[in-house]
Amino acid sequence: MRKMLCMILLAGMLLGLLPRAAAEAPAEAAAETPAEDAVEAAAEAPVEVHAPSAILMDAATGTVLFEKNADDRREPASVTKVMTLLLVMEALDAGQIGWNDRVTASAAAAGKGGSQIYLEEGEQLSMDEMLKSVVVSSANDCATALAEHVAGSEAAFTAKMNLRAAELGMNNTHFVNCTGLDDEPEAKEHLTTARDIAIMSRELLRHDAIRRYTTIWMDTVRDGAFGLSNTNKLVRFYEGTTGLKTGYTSRAGHCLSASAKRNGIELIAVILGADSSSHRFEDAKALLNWGFANYALVDPTEGFTPTAVPVILGTRDTVTPLPADCGPILLEKAKAAAVTREVELAENCEAPVEQGQVLGTLRLLAGKEVLAELPLTVPEAVPRLSFGQIWLRVLAAIVE
Repeated sequence: MRKMLCMILLAGMLLGLLPRAAAEAPAEAAAETPAEDAVEAAAEAPVEVHAPSAILMDAATGTVLFEKNADDRREPASVTKVMTLLLVMEALDAGQIGWNDRVTASAAAAGKGGSQIYLEEGEQLSMDEMLKSVVVSSANDCATALAEHVAGSEAAFTAKMNLRAAELGMNNTHFVNCTGLDDEPEAKEHLTTARDIAIMSRELLRHDAIRRYTTIWMDTVRDGAFGLSNTNKLVRFYEGTTGLKTGYTSRAGHCLSASAKRNGIELIAVILGADSSSHRFEDAKALLNWGFANYALVDPTEGFTPTAVPVILGTRDTVTPLPADCGPILLEKAKAAAVTREVELAENCEAPVEQGQVLGTLRLLAGKEVLAELPLTVPEAVPRLSFGQIWLRVLAAIVE
């Protein structure tokens, strides 16, 4: 009888008749963990850029490492085609168009000036050759044919370009065509910024298939009858180049969105309005070299060992919180080499435990400086024991 009374008293305690024993989880502030905000943009950098407008951005995190008049609105010339290519890649991914499609050149496409492969009206090329011609040789006729293939007309496609720009937060961009040609009166409204170009370049680089084209140095189309040579000379002369797009008109000057990858870091350097082709490449190389020399990516979860937290009144006895999936963090190399990790974890928690509930914090530090904080969250919900389940446990204990 004495044992039975003890069990009844224990059941009352478990049902909440006595004060709660669960330790409080860390404050909500621990949940605020944008890894991309772990590193503030560098205001100045010891690198000289001659072009009037430029930016250097980390492709993985979007962190800006260097900027010079990055929000000045300027004409982008054929760097416009980064957005054209992005919409084509997204249409391919969505199944709206297909890799096996044959793309037909309209009279409007065939009549485009500037860089081209001289499409004839009604001529058809494969999707592969159209993309290759746009990326490698900046073919305006092929860009227009692809735009019409996606949206029915260049005007409809341009509307999609502006909509996508708004979605990406390219707040200082307005497109009037898919090529960057500025020989029409309305082209004076065709404007963007170095920052906005970096944003759309980063988005394009998420599509791995585009890299098959952006890394080509020389190739051919039309069964070898027409040769292509990449306008982006970095593809041949700069180690790790992954793209991306050049541009030039007399009004825009020499423009470039250059991307390169070394030691796991991919950087995007945008140059607008350079006074010569060689200077735009020199500026881009200077930015990329500086970025690779001074920054490193750190996996915030490297070496993290998951630890179980006891659950009171739960259908499971423990739960193991894990770091939020935040991706790598870009740090100055000196700080990256000195990174340490610190874990703060609740001693226990009381059911019900919700999926995503914060039970701790993983901190990255360099000395006493907190570089980033990641919440440790519950991967699966743990329901609270019902009254009947508690009594079954009590009875089981009595039987033992």
